Formats: sequence, structure tokens, C-alpha cells
Amino acid sequence: MTFRCLVLSSMVSAGFIYGQQRTAAGEPDLQGIWTNASVVPLERPANLNGKEFFTEAEAAENAKKVLGITSWERLGSQAEVHYNMSQYGLDLSQVKVALNLRTSLIVGPDGRVPPFTPEAQTRLAERAAKNKGHQLDGPEYRPLQERCIIYSTEGPPMLPSAYNSNMQIVQGKGYVAIVEEMIHSARIIPTDNSPHLPPDIRQWLGDSRGHWEGETLVVDTTNFTAKTAYRGSTENLHLVERFTRVDKDTILYEFTLDDPHTWARPWTAQLPLAKIEGPIFEFACHEGNLGLPNTLSGAREAEKAAKEGSK
Repeated sequence: MTFRCLVLSSMVSAGFIYGQQRTAAGEPDLQGIWTNASVVPLERPANLNGKEFFTEAEAAENAKKVLGITSWERLGSQAEVHYNMSQYGLDLSQVKVALNLRTSLIVGPDGRVPPFTPEAQTRLAERAAKNKGHQLDGPEYRPLQERCIIYSTEGPPMLPSAYNSNMQIVQGKGYVAIVEEMIHSARIIPTDNSPHLPPDIRQWLGDSRGHWEGETLVVDTTNFTAKTAYRGSTENLHLVERFTRVDKDTILYEFTLDDPHTWARPWTAQLPLAKIEGPIFEFACHEGNLGLPNTLSGAREAEKAAKEGSK
């Protein structure tokens, strides 16, 4: 039994026949609007320890359970201040989700992000100690997604978000472009065998270079900035992504992360991208982004009240 049969019931060997569809440049056609919405978590829950795959019946029951949770319940403590996503057709139960028999997106027997190295533990502890008590000093201390710079799930690597888990792939001669709906970042990926940027040039999304291995687009990304710090990573993060269209409605997306300064070993995850009609919309994160100024102005008022109280 191949991996495709294990992960998606539709991913049989014949699925690769669709890869014979070509763009005008003669490359496998990955173009379209896709969603990576998923009912499978990144890391395997403790109660499924050692179980890498569901049966089809178990996967259907898991999907039913997850999709039965409303957006309000999923948001938890944010529910009272967040809009009801179902009013806008954004609730997970209202979007297309590709069947996935995995119990976690991370592959392997444990299905978990590897432990931090001692170096990473020290680095992250020092960073936390440095920032403690300063979280509200100014915008530079706030999370990147709160500042509309990079959303935590847009990566790369690209992972499902609470909503707007959509992207568009466009191909041209020597390039592949991926536009994500969440915060609307775009990656322009050369596929002309050009080298990576010099190591002293660092970018929020890293420097991505692609090439084709048969029916699979392989994207190699380096030159990250330490400010991104994906799950605690350093600027030495090395990411390899693989995109394989297995049928007309599905791309199998796989990524491997390697940063010896952060994790004890490299780790890999896989998830299906399901084709949707679209369109995707501009996220326009900065428009009406009242969270950041309200958070900081609220902190200033709290400081003012504390100062007055001390008098």
C-alpha cells in the first residue's frame, strides 16, 4: 500500500496520471485556488500516541467531531470580542476539507515537534527574560501577526489557520507564485536554477528557490531572519517543501524543517491541499486593525492609573 492510499482515499497510484497535464511551459500544472483547511492537528494528541493513521471510519468520525465545534467555541476566550465567522462563511464547518487519514500532520511514530536543543532552551529562556515586563512597551514588542507583518501560519511552511486557509498558485516561465489569503503575502519562486541570495541578505519569508523532480515541485528556502523565529527557530532555518498534484482536486504538500540550533532533529509534515472555486480576497490586515493601538493605549492608561494611585 502506498503512502497516498494511506493518507487520502483518492490518492491512488493512478492519481499521478493527472500530473501529465502541463502548463504552456511544459511543467506539471499546479495552478488554481487551494485550501489547506484541516481537521487534523499539527502534533498528535496524547490519547493517540503511537497511532499514525486513522481508519477511514475513524477519520470520518474525527472530522464530524471537529467540524461540530463552532467558531465561537474554537476561539475560546476570544469569542466575546471576535466576530462570528459562520456569518461570513468562514467557519471550518463551512469550508472544503480534504480527507486525511493522518492523526497528526507531523509524520513519524511520535507525531510531535522534536525537543529543543540545550542551546535553544537557553536562547529562548534568555529572550523570555529580556522581554518580561516589556510586552506592552511599544509595537516592536508585539507579535508579528498583531503588527500585520507575518501571520503565524502563512510561513513558510504553510499551515491551516483558524479561517482564510486559502492560497492561489500561479505559474509562468521560470517562476511559481503563491499568494496566501491570510495577510496576503506572496512568494515569487524562481525555478530557473538560480542560486540563493547572499547569506547576509535576510527576508521575512526567506529566499525560496524551486526545481522540478518529475511531477513534484521542490522548493528550497533559506535566508530567513531570526525575527521570524518559526516555533523558536534561528535564521539558520532550512526548509524544503514538496508540491505534488495527485489528482485534479488535490495537491499533496510536504515540508521538512531543519535547524540544528533549535531542534534535536529535522522534522516533516504532510497535508493535502484541496481545490476550491475561490476567489480569494485581499486580507487588508492594517485596515481596521484596532487591536494594536487599543492594546498599547490601554497599557498607557493602566500605567497612568497606577502612577496616580501611587500618589
